[in-house]
Amino acid sequence: MTVPAPTATRESPLATTITRANTLTDWCEVSLHLPPPGTPTSSAPAFPAPSGSGSTPTPGWTVTEALLSSPAGFTSWRAELAIWLREHYGDAPERTTGGYVMSWYLSTVGLLGGTLFHLARRVPSLRPADVAIRVGTTGRPHVVGVALLTDEFACLPDDPARDHPSATVVADDQALAALLRARFAAHAARFVTTFGPMVRFGRRQLWAAATDALDSAAWNAGQLCGDEAAGVADAALLLPDKTAPFTSASTLRATGTGWTRRRESCCFHFALPDAEVCATCPRQG
Repeated sequence: MTVPAPTATRESPLATTITRANTLTDWCEVSLHLPPPGTPTSSAPAFPAPSGSGSTPTPGWTVTEALLSSPAGFTSWRAELAIWLREHYGDAPERTTGGYVMSWYLSTVGLLGGTLFHLARRVPSLRPADVAIRVGTTGRPHVVGVALLTDEFACLPDDPARDHPSATVVADDQALAALLRARFAAHAARFVTTFGPMVRFGRRQLWAAATDALDSAAWNAGQLCGDEAAGVADAALLLPDKTAPFTSASTLRATGTGWTRRRESCCFHFALPDAEVCATCPRQG
């Protein structure tokens, strides 16, 4: 599967939304389609794309279908992370490299869906063939870019682009949230199938990480847009109750110092030398 380079004149109703999303996330580039060949970026992926799958015309980007079709990419990614962890912490436990990569990957897919849902009440395709990521090759090898490779999206009846050929109209907020939940779950299921045999986490831990990613996505978007309460409300729309395969409803709650949430999964940062358990870790009880 080779991803075609976008043309300079291509227009999409998602372009403005994606541009706005990109301005909100200084830690991760968000783009519609891949940058043209020759665009300054990382010279190569931090991990190799399996032969014949996921190749792109822009170095440094890998279609997620490639990673989910072969575990070799995840193995290479974890190996790069292990080098960084040993340099900074003196050790790189397998459960920590697995926990970091699990959280980074799922959170990136959640970011793409949750941010567009919050900003414009639009739900993009999250099929693995329609999402590409870029992992940093200098410093910590976390995800530094995510690209949506299709113009397809779902929207509400009052969306100004509802008549566009790429649009699919759904009835209301609840239906749109349910669609995002289903699309994210389908992508996460592919991840669980591929990544699960590589780690000793158990199926619940993997789906707990997916739950964390979806619950945090819209909340974080609300924070970045300056309306945290709206992000919390969106998270409740996305996870109104415990619906399989997710492990809980939204765990966001108000405290005397602001909103917080109880995480369902553990990133295993605490397993590093002299590291402490995260404040929202389920190990805190």
